[in-house]
Amino acid sequence: MDPTDALDGIASIRSYIDRLVTADGRATGMKVLLLDATTTQIVSCVSSQSEILGRQIYLVSRLGDQGTKNGGHSLEFKEEAHTGHMKAVVFIRPTQSNIGLLIQELSQPRFSEYHIFFSGIVSPSLLNLLAESDEKERVKQVQEFYADFLPINEDLWSLNCRNTLQMDTKQQNMLYDRNLMGLQSMLLAMKRRPYAIRYQGSSRVAKKLAGDIHESISNDDIFHFRRGAGANTGNFLLLIVDRMDDPVTPLLSQWTYQAMVHELLGLNNSRVILRGAPNVSKDLEEVVLSSAPGHDTFFASHRNSNFGELGEAIQKLLQDYQARSKEHSAGNLRSIEDMQNFMDKYPELRSQSHTVSKHVAIMGELARLVEVCSLMDVSAFEQDLACSEDQAGHLRQLMTKLDQASIKIPDKLRLGMLYALRYENSSPKNAISAVKEAMKRGGVPPSNVALVDAVLRYAGSSVRGPGLYGSNKDTASKLMKSFMTSVQGVSNVYSQHSPVLMDTIEAAVKGKLRGDTHPMISGSGGRTTTFVENLASPQEVLIFMVGGMTYEEATKVSEFNQTNAGRIRVVLGGSTVHNSTSFLEELKTI
Repeated sequence: MDPTDALDGIASIRSYIDRLVTADGRATGMKVLLLDATTTQIVSCVSSQSEILGRQIYLVSRLGDQGTKNGGHSLEFKEEAHTGHMKAVVFIRPTQSNIGLLIQELSQPRFSEYHIFFSGIVSPSLLNLLAESDEKERVKQVQEFYADFLPINEDLWSLNCRNTLQMDTKQQNMLYDRNLMGLQSMLLAMKRRPYAIRYQGSSRVAKKLAGDIHESISNDDIFHFRRGAGANTGNFLLLIVDRMDDPVTPLLSQWTYQAMVHELLGLNNSRVILRGAPNVSKDLEEVVLSSAPGHDTFFASHRNSNFGELGEAIQKLLQDYQARSKEHSAGNLRSIEDMQNFMDKYPELRSQSHTVSKHVAIMGELARLVEVCSLMDVSAFEQDLACSEDQAGHLRQLMTKLDQASIKIPDKLRLGMLYALRYENSSPKNAISAVKEAMKRGGVPPSNVALVDAVLRYAGSSVRGPGLYGSNKDTASKLMKSFMTSVQGVSNVYSQHSPVLMDTIEAAVKGKLRGDTHPMISGSGGRTTTFVENLASPQEVLIFMVGGMTYEEATKVSEFNQTNAGRIRVVLGGSTVHNSTSFLEELKTI
């Protein structure tokens, strides 16, 4: 089956990498792989360095560099005398700066052949410039491989593009273009042509992105896929939303494995830095957590497990390893056959040992931070602020917590912002001012207290669309959700919150997404219409979130896909994956 049929980002990128290492079947023998900064991240998301180097790739390097570091390993170019007979496979983004580096490379070619693959659509002008520069005729092929995004999970794709909370200004056209090209690449990699494009009506940049994507699909033959060639034949909806509609989700503490690691330790390019954490050995100071096949089956299986479930799973993982180690211990090696069996199993045991040590170390550090930061107490109040209405009670609790030395400064900041978002229009009007003064007394720097006003400018009630805290019309549904939560005992108070995105998905798949909040681009010229009542329910949905998504939203999408397996599939893509730290850093620029 074509990997794009499954709507799986990891499978799509892996299929491109498989073709890359053979130069799409047109280059045999040892080769050199030249990448740029972005394609290095893309390749490392699905393939380890040892995998790449084990497939007739002699070395990996950055285009324009004499050497680079990949995954902590230094890769140095050999002398040209040793590489001049080799073939270079170039995989880069189609930017002017990359074309400039490629032209410089071709002016004094170090390799016998160049097989060039761009990660997105290349403009004719850049192609002509490249052709004119290949005076020694070393370029053997030029292709577009639509792999201009990072597949984090099979249903979560990121552009790893920061500072996109507000990118519709003239100074940030480069960021907008990166998001447009990344979204084009996602559609082309999946071979999907949407039957409808919907966008968040409150967002200017979502509207512009929807219009530009519609124009690309309408005018470029590359989006006209042949049926039976992996192209989607069902109802595929492209829905473009904006982080602005839900500023609450990035501010909440997280309790599932992948989300918790990102919030407390940082999870960037599938790497976690444990350097400086107590009782962590040197070989565990930087570890990899990847959902890609063959990397870490335990993480792939438990990335959405909550904290309690995770502790039990890691304990079982440790017990299984101890049992296997005891079985193959020196005291049980009584024959040559036993020794041979041990040597056969040794690489697997060694790999399992590292996996166990890694997850035990991460779990230990997460547990330590939960305790020293009083996160259970903080998180329970965050959830209450996000999910219920009680201004007087919330204000009393907030003032108490802002005075507590046990609550860390970043957590005091988040609590103050969550209160301001919920009660910005409530009386007494001076409550938020009082909260900001209390934040300062509690140790929050004035520059960070200013983020309370920044988040209201960015995503206050006058700016964002409806839905963050519901309305009077859905009081009954909220009460029912609260009742079901208590009956089912949803791991408790720490998982009450549901992102706005999930309400949007539920409405979209039922064909009930309102046209006034999420208009549709249709017809020639990209006409906007709010009349979408007769729109068919989609079978597949790609949601692209301008400004970045979170792992909480990714977890909810994954759970939705499991519940609806075989009926509907949702893929979440966006500018970047936020935790509270990155979200606050970007707010500072507004």
